[in-house]
Amino acid sequence: MTQYNDDDRGYTTADNSASAADPADVNQNKWIAVVAYIIFFIPLLAAKQSRFAMFHANQGLVLLLLSIACNIVLGFIPFIGWILLPIANLATLVLAIIGIIQSANGQLKPLPVIGNISIIKVP
Repeated sequence: MTQYNDDDRGYTTADNSASAADPADVNQNKWIAVVAYIIFFIPLLAAKQSRFAMFHANQGLVLLLLSIACNIVLGFIPFIGWILLPIANLATLVLAIIGIIQSANGQLKPLPVIGNISIIKVP
């Protein structure tokens, strides 16, 4: 039997690190959550009360900020930064694809490495 606990971000997490989501909320807001990884603010406008959509909007925003920071910092570092920049962009793309797949499957599983960062409050 899996036990669920509320963490300090307001997300309900399970022992296996995947989270339980309300099936009605997932079905209603699944595609809005997918779009959150492309344009993070769409769920903020279209599904403000959806826990599922806001979770993925937060993940999309954190991913966007990571991408911007990597591009700025690595873009200014000569040679080594220019070599690492495509690798960082590829990693960002991989994380976005993982997030899109998880949201399309109705999962509230945080992204690897950056998934524990919370900027947007969940209803």
